[in-house]
Amino acid sequence: MATQGGLKHSLETSNLADVLERVLDKGVVIAGDIKIKLVDIELLTIQLRLVICSVDKAKEIGMDWWIQDSAFRQLVNKVPEPTGLAQRVSRLEAQLAERSGPKA
Repeated sequence: MATQGGLKHSLETSNLADVLERVLDKGVVIAGDIKIKLVDIELLTIQLRLVICSVDKAKEIGMDWWIQDSAFRQLVNKVPEPTGLAQRVSRLEAQLAERSGPKA
């Protein structure tokens, strides 16, 4: 009986979370150019470059524009702190500490 040594059938499946994790870890670059011409006269050229990756990967490849961008920092500073949520988390942490007792 002969076997096909070079061929391998994969039964492994990936869910959306696995695929997303791989994409963010490795990164994906999508590039494209759009050119609009009329009678061999170029009227408009649009170059599109899209990089999809995690923040860590972006920093690793030198894409950290959001750190120096003053407009982006102003936008981040305008977001109010969720005081209600912070208070609730603090209260839950205190309750958890009471239940677990003193630390040795």
